[in-house]
Amino acid sequence: MEVSKGLKSSLIFSLFIPWLLATVLKDFPIISYWISWGGSFFIFFQTWASSSRFVLPDIPVYKQIMRPLFLQQFIFAGFMCCTSAFYFLDKTGYIYLEKVQDIDIRQEYDNLALIAYCQRLSVLAHASWVTGILIMQEKHLKNRPQFVAVDSKTRGDWLVPICLITFTLSLAMERISGLFQFSIGLYNVAIFSGAVVLVKGIRQRKPFLGIIGGSLFIANLINSTLTGYKEHIIVNFIILTCLLFPYYRKTVFSISIPIFVCLFYVLPTYVNTVRSQAWFGESSAEDARTAALDAVFDSDPQVIRETNWMFLTYRLSEIDMFKDFVYSTPTEIPYYGLDILKNSLTVIIPRALWPGKPITEALAMERVYNAGIVELESKVSAKTRPVVDAYLSAGSLGVFIYMILLGFMSQALSNMSENLFSGYETGCVIFYNGFFQLLWRGETTEFLINSVFWSMVMMLIVFRILKSVNYLKKSN
Repeated sequence: MEVSKGLKSSLIFSLFIPWLLATVLKDFPIISYWISWGGSFFIFFQTWASSSRFVLPDIPVYKQIMRPLFLQQFIFAGFMCCTSAFYFLDKTGYIYLEKVQDIDIRQEYDNLALIAYCQRLSVLAHASWVTGILIMQEKHLKNRPQFVAVDSKTRGDWLVPICLITFTLSLAMERISGLFQFSIGLYNVAIFSGAVVLVKGIRQRKPFLGIIGGSLFIANLINSTLTGYKEHIIVNFIILTCLLFPYYRKTVFSISIPIFVCLFYVLPTYVNTVRSQAWFGESSAEDARTAALDAVFDSDPQVIRETNWMFLTYRLSEIDMFKDFVYSTPTEIPYYGLDILKNSLTVIIPRALWPGKPITEALAMERVYNAGIVELESKVSAKTRPVVDAYLSAGSLGVFIYMILLGFMSQALSNMSENLFSGYETGCVIFYNGFFQLLWRGETTEFLINSVFWSMVMMLIVFRILKSVNYLKKSN
């Protein structure tokens, strides 16, 4: 399919059609909800497969799926918009598409209308975020990589030392007070570069590369099973799937779908067991993992089914918390305006320069306490996501502006990474997705801005180092 030569205003306008249509039909909450929900799939189609799509033409589409328009949109918008379907089904009396109770729509009208309104805000956020991506993506057409990698024949495969050095530095910084956040970005860069090295070893049939990359990948996968977080396990498979897909499309497609279905089936039970025993109990992480594996294989299928439904309705989607914020703001709590942004900018200042700097977690949780979602005495962390912060700042207008800027920033960072680090494979796949992986799902604004700022600083430091040791040179 021919790639668009310029950014068409008609494409951007079309992205907002589902939100406009759902808003017109807001008095019919069930219809309005499903139009909003389906609208995200319409946006996926418009930006990925329609004749009016706008995709960078430098490499085939299937080889650039780790750019923000593809992978990040799939995860970010999928989590924000598409996962709420299970929650809505539950509220209309369904479990796994099975009718379990009759709902009186008249009695539940206000609740369903509130959920539908949150879904409309989500699809507005999706359309706005993609608009920011498209605007900055067009600018990248004129900016080919400013720096390129030195010929691998004279310097060897430069990704192997990057993989090993960033991994070692991440472990060292993890143990140094004040440098922990740097260790996260470097560790992610090591994982992505290791995965790229692994795939190169497979494609080029080079055992050495396969051993280096495979060892790091397996070590990270094993470590992720101890954390108690589903995301850490799933991300490993996402990375490997995306890197192998351009070269083994049919095989990867046929294998990855059942793998991800199995993961989503067993992980809720597995993670719940790890958390209950390692986080809230006295077991070691290794013992908790063993108990979790036993729970997966020994649990009654009905128990797993119920656990999974609770995960699908209240954990996979955060629309339940979103509607609580919308219910209280602005009727009981006024919009925050620029307060969230001001908090986020103060968080960037290092604590060494400002010993009295407010605790980031405390700043982020104030909004949760104000809305009455979590009691002040509770130890639960329930921080907001970007679409929630955007709404709390200025309602629908806040969602529109905030999400355009977030999409704009995501693509701008991807452009910068590709310009500095020799193009798509190293610049986008390794350094952008490594340093800025937090943008995949989004995070509360205070943590997001702080992480993005210092990750950009660390990325520029890495660039200067690679340039000084002649791994990168100015492009002709």
